[in-house]
Amino acid sequence: MASHTASQRYLSTRGGSYGLSFEEAVLKGLAPDNGLFIPEEIPSLPPNWQNDWANLPFEGLAFEVLSLYISPTEIPPSSLMNIIHKSYSTFRVPSVTPTVTLDSDRKIHLLELFHGPTFAFKDVALQLLGNLFEFFLIRRNQNKSKTGEDREHLTVIGATSGDTGSAAIFGLRGKKDISVFIMYPTGRISQMQEAQMTTVTDKNVHCLSVDGTFDDCQDLLKDLFADPLINTTQRLTSVNSINVSRILAQIIYYFASYFSLIRSGTFNPLTDHIRFVVPSGNFGNILAGFFAKRMGLPISKLIIATNENDILHRFWQTGAYEKHGVQSASAEGFNVGVKETLSPAMDILISSNFERLLWFIAYDVYTSNVDGIQERRQIAALKVKEWQTSLKTKGGFCVEQKVLDAARVDFSSERVSDAETLVTIRDVYRWPNTGSPGPKGYVLDPHSAISATAAQRSAKTAPGIHNVALSTAHPAKFSHAVEMALAEEKEFQFKDILPSQLLGLESLPRRVKHVQRSGGLDGVRTIIMNELEKELNGTP
Repeated sequence: MASHTASQRYLSTRGGSYGLSFEEAVLKGLAPDNGLFIPEEIPSLPPNWQNDWANLPFEGLAFEVLSLYISPTEIPPSSLMNIIHKSYSTFRVPSVTPTVTLDSDRKIHLLELFHGPTFAFKDVALQLLGNLFEFFLIRRNQNKSKTGEDREHLTVIGATSGDTGSAAIFGLRGKKDISVFIMYPTGRISQMQEAQMTTVTDKNVHCLSVDGTFDDCQDLLKDLFADPLINTTQRLTSVNSINVSRILAQIIYYFASYFSLIRSGTFNPLTDHIRFVVPSGNFGNILAGFFAKRMGLPISKLIIATNENDILHRFWQTGAYEKHGVQSASAEGFNVGVKETLSPAMDILISSNFERLLWFIAYDVYTSNVDGIQERRQIAALKVKEWQTSLKTKGGFCVEQKVLDAARVDFSSERVSDAETLVTIRDVYRWPNTGSPGPKGYVLDPHSAISATAAQRSAKTAPGIHNVALSTAHPAKFSHAVEMALAEEKEFQFKDILPSQLLGLESLPRRVKHVQRSGGLDGVRTIIMNELEKELNGTP
């Protein structure tokens, strides 16, 4: 196993923070200037990585990848290995994120990311993040009194469109010196997702059902981080994909899938080409693929697959990043909103992590003739601030053709409707030659069906190239869409795919607070402070 040699620092995409350690970037979550943290440089892979890493298990790959982003002076190699093992020993399969072949003739594969505690891809990052938080806090509090006011305490704030919340809760429940608050849009996540969150009884877990959309939850999260009142008494951090550790953890499974296909004899790295197709909402999952590609993993293209909330697809078609969404009448007038679809985790109007990609593209496009590294970083940050200001004040922005051309080098996009999603779930179930372990067909959840649809399109336009569609959730979490799609399949019964861990969840008692959107920042701040006081004082 290679040595742990990185000396990596982090900066904000908006130019207000430079030279932060990994620990500082993780614990802050969001930069003080409202930018997102990124590594100052995306590291290159070591010279003999293809041979040295070829037969490593998932935990070994995780160590090699993360060691390139985390200095050994921050987390010693033995401690990093312990954190990794603690994070991935919770998964139900030894390979953690297996790759199965759906159609060998068309070279369509599925990267299964739902074998963690909450049956969603977010577990890969959030099991790790929870253990990183715990490691940093134990070290910071080791010489302090067990219950004194001098102890450092984290208040973790998250916004979820479904899966982040439960994965964060399972990664943080019961951890000392950590309180977690998860905001989710009322009525806009699946019943199973809501049950997974709200039936957790650990005292440090708080669920907030917000009257609004995921974007409203995300706006409240950012307002809390910018709020001087709560930040004077609480150390806030985030579990959303705005936390850079989330992106780094997700890089691992791109390498795992690549090596899995090679070991299976399906893929020849000397002659074959590979694309990854990613169902995209907040853009974090596919951004990890971009990092992997920049590091040196030979990915020929990253395909963004959106549902009908298609701001990313429209950008790649036109260069315009605009809040179109759904028009709806309200008391305040005519508003732009998010369309409710069968793939609710992707029902997002603004993709937060897109800002990170914009920084790298701006750095490439606008600074090639500038010598100083710091000056180049500041130019990129100024472009990002310009675009983000326009997004906030005007509802969108357009980029120059050279920026769009640069974005198209690594990415392409596809838009998939609800009707097409249902057809793909049905069709894949009927396919012979799928990765299903039994005689019955493979069952996709609606998000995975979106990536599978886009993978089929890719296979048609570029035959011979391997397409790996990312499968982000277990189908049992989205019974409504699955049962709609497979209603005419006589041999299909939903109970056959329902994991025992999810049985009976919906009948358990709930712990949840309702947040009125009209209360805004003041309302959610009051709820959080009241709940924290009760938790820390041990009152019900």
